[in-house]
Formats: sequence, structure tokens, C-alpha cells
Amino acid sequence: MEKTKVRVRFAPSPTGLMHLGNVRTALMNYLFAKQKDGTFVLRIEDTDPERNFDPEAKTIISDLQWLGIHYNEGPTIGGAFGPYFQSKRAKIYKENLDILIKEKKVYRCFCTAEELEKKRQRQIAMKMPPRYDRTCQKLTDGEIQKKLDSNAPFIWRMELDHNEKITINDITHGSITFDLKNFSDFPLTRQNGTFTFMFANFIDDMVMQMSHVFRGEDHLSNTAGQAALYKAFGKSLPMFWHMPILCNIEGKKLSKRDFGFSIRDLEKSGYLPEAICNYLAIIGGSFEQEIMSMEELAKTLVFEKNHAKGQIKYDVEKLKWINHKWIAKYDNEKLANACLPFLVQDYPEAEKIDKKKLHHIIEILKPGLVTLNDIKREMQFYFAAPHVKKIEVLALEDEQTIAKVAPLIEKHIGLIEQPEKFVSTLKNESKAQNIKIKDVFSLIRIGLMGSSKGPGIGELLDILGVEESKKRLVTLLNELKSLS
Repeated sequence: MEKTKVRVRFAPSPTGLMHLGNVRTALMNYLFAKQKDGTFVLRIEDTDPERNFDPEAKTIISDLQWLGIHYNEGPTIGGAFGPYFQSKRAKIYKENLDILIKEKKVYRCFCTAEELEKKRQRQIAMKMPPRYDRTCQKLTDGEIQKKLDSNAPFIWRMELDHNEKITINDITHGSITFDLKNFSDFPLTRQNGTFTFMFANFIDDMVMQMSHVFRGEDHLSNTAGQAALYKAFGKSLPMFWHMPILCNIEGKKLSKRDFGFSIRDLEKSGYLPEAICNYLAIIGGSFEQEIMSMEELAKTLVFEKNHAKGQIKYDVEKLKWINHKWIAKYDNEKLANACLPFLVQDYPEAEKIDKKKLHHIIEILKPGLVTLNDIKREMQFYFAAPHVKKIEVLALEDEQTIAKVAPLIEKHIGLIEQPEKFVSTLKNESKAQNIKIKDVFSLIRIGLMGSSKGPGIGELLDILGVEESKKRLVTLLNELKSLS
């Protein structure tokens, strides 16, 4: 028996910016296809023109490219099952609806929205599950014709067999059996003749021959109806994975109020695409090696075993840690290119820094970067000399220490033109005078960059240059003298 070719899809609606939940769904589909040597399809569910934020899905496509999630079929690249925009597939939906009409597996429903709402409220009041009562399924041919003659609007409903049970296979939940008596005959069309998400989504999955359907757990309730549709067409069901919903630390579903909900927010805040994908792939799981590339993730993830159910928590601190690790993996040139747009936001003159010098500076400052945006803080001293007042120095160093250290620095400041000799001389003499070298270096850092902590003294002198370094230290020493 020939093994089924793996075909998976990501089917977003272009109604807003891509958020973490979308990205995780796209990512897991992509990694699964990559692992199984399958096909990853991008399909755009754009049947609601009034809400289409991104009509040609350019933002979605751009975000996927930035993240390194590459589809094999879809908009702009085509494929054997196009078009890949639902708005262009109405003919396909109509042809398949006609099959169901011909086989009498659907019926016209003439109930108005007001009538349906009244029935629903009545059922709720009677503590009954709100479900369509099949009023229109009981209409005679004559009654139907009469309504049609009067141009009464209608929708097509799927007629479920309430004596039937349908079982699906789900990676997380295992076998799930739906008793169809607990489900309504659901709409396949709207009164304006367009097709519902439920029907269009199913037809696309069936016609595009999806072998697996990975989507959020919030779609689980749709699956019974879609499984019934697969049976109505005599088709085998795909394997499902209803993935856990991403929640914030408090356990509430992620929303626009949560930092990082939007991928664009993360990009603007200096998170790397590799780190975002790495984090979203391992969240909710346990891995010996947590920092992994796309290739490593595709080899490592075990899709066939049960996964976390219900919800998984999005932890910004863990994402920061992974981002920091990925920054460390970048070579200096690549990291400098990634950091430069952030630097230029605050320091336009950064564009003029010699490339090799910038790469060298980045190499020195890399350990302090958690996000790319941190380069602004880490390199601030390069663009502007600190205006350090003695009172600020005293907040970092005690007066007795300053009284011993400042003269030592002043005595040897002439050696600064030979950075190695300057540093070694200070080490030797501080030892001879029983002064802690860390106190000496702390005061020098305060003068050079306004902070007692930072890169090595030799590295700072290298970054700033001898002339600028000497100028800054002289300014500090004069400030300390003026208030002594």
C-alpha cells in the first residue's frame, strides 16, 4: 500500500497582524512537512472583504519570510491546487455544494436571524442546549416552492444523521468520538450566497488533499461537522492535531494587551526570527537541548507522541533567554547588520561608523545584548561622553576609595597612549599600594562610559580611541578635584 504523501496547510485570515498563535500554527505545520519530506501549503481565507486588513496577504507572506517559514504552494508561487485565496474559489465550493444538493444531504433553511435568535433564547431558558430545531427540514416540496416563489432568502444546511457517531484521530487527544445527535445541522452558505468558513475550509482541505490538519484547539468544535462532511463525500479523514491555546502567565488567552502578541511588536523590539521560532517550537515540551535551528527542530520534534493539552503559557522571560542565546550564535558581521537599524533610530551617525570597527564593537558588547534594541543602551557611551558629577560617582564608589584611586589614575594617564602598558602599570601599582584593581577599573569605566560595570578597560580604550578616552578621564578627574 502506497504511503500517503504528507500535505499540511496554514490557512490564516488576513484580518489583522500575525500574532504568536498564528505563527506557532504555521511553524508546526512547516516543521512537520520538513520532517516528513511533505508539502506545506499557504492558503488565505479571505472571504470577509469588510475585515480584510491585508487584502493580498502581503503582510502575512512578508512575516513568514522574515521568520524563515517557507511554503511550497500558495500565493505568488502557485501550485497544482490553486487558486490559494478563498475569495477566488467560489466556483469550487458551488460545484461541491451541488453534489450534496443532488444527493439530498443538505436542505434549504428559510429561518431569519431574528427567528433563530428567539429559538435559541427559548432553548436556553428551558435549560436545553441551543440547537437548530430542523423547522425547515420538515417543509414539504410545495412549501419550499412557495417560499422560493416569494423570493424568501435562504441558506443551505447540512443534514446530520443524529443516529450516527463519528470518530477522528487527534495527535493530542487520541481517538475522539462525536455523537452527532449533540450537534446542529450547520449552515454551508449565507443568505447572500457566499459560503461559510466551515464549508469552505473543509472543501479546501478535501480538494487540496490535506493529509494532516494542525490548528488551534479552539477549532475542535468545528471538527465534528467537518468530519461529517468528509463522510458525506466518501473521503478519508485527515489526521488532526488541535494544538493547545497560547495563554499569558496568568493563564488567560493571549490578547493585544500582552507584549509580543503581534509578531511586528517582537520584531520592532529586537527579537530575532530564529529565537521566536525556536521558542514557539519547544514551548510546552521538554528538551535536553533547547537552542535549535529550524533544521534541528525538524529532526528533534516528535509529532506522533501526545502533547500538552488545553493551554500552554507564553513566558516572555524564557523568550528573552532564548533570544540572548541566539544573539550569541550570530557572527559579528551578521549581528552588526541586525543591530544597525536599531542604533540609527537614536544615533543617525551610526551609519558612518566603519563596518570593521562596528563589527569589533559588536563583538565586545555582544554579551550585554538580550534583544537587538539593547544595542542603543550598550553603545550610548560611544556617541556621547558621560557627564558624571562627583555626587553620582559617590553613589557608586565611596569617598575613601576615590581619594586613593583618582591620584593613581592621574599619575599614569600619560601612559594611555600605550593602552597595554597603561593597564599593566595600574595593576602593578594598585597591588603595591594595596588598592583593589576592580576599584581602579570601576572609576575608569565611570569616566569613559558613565557606568562602573562594562567591557574591559583595554576594550573600552580600543572602542573610544586614545584621544577621546584621555579627554573623558581628564574631565572626570577635574570634576572630582573641583568638589574635593
